[in-house]
Amino acid sequence: MRHMILGAALALLLPVAAQAEGDAAAGEKAFAPCKACHNFEKNGVGPDLKGVVGRKAGTYEGYNYSAALKNSGLTWDEANLKEWLKDPKAKVPGNKMVYPGLKDEKKLDDVIAYLKSKS
Repeated sequence: MRHMILGAALALLLPVAAQAEGDAAAGEKAFAPCKACHNFEKNGVGPDLKGVVGRKAGTYEGYNYSAALKNSGLTWDEANLKEWLKDPKAKVPGNKMVYPGLKDEKKLDDVIAYLKSKS
């Protein structure tokens, strides 16, 4: 009986354990290639990313976004950021971000943790 209860408890905890938490310090390193276009102080080739988590897509003041991104209706929550960073052209067809995407799941989680730390 005890084994059944323990097994049931573990089965309930597995989905929680499967939810990855990123490492912001590792995310800062994984973010390094992004610095060519983005920072957290001002718009550059890409928009300023300070406070991006929770922001409505295409709304940062002073940046010229594509119509596709402005009209996407997205809010940059963790799920949308993960899909976007994995494949921007698939997430919002017609956007102007020239980036092939980050395919490594751990690095995705880490970059999102880093962005959250800057929000």
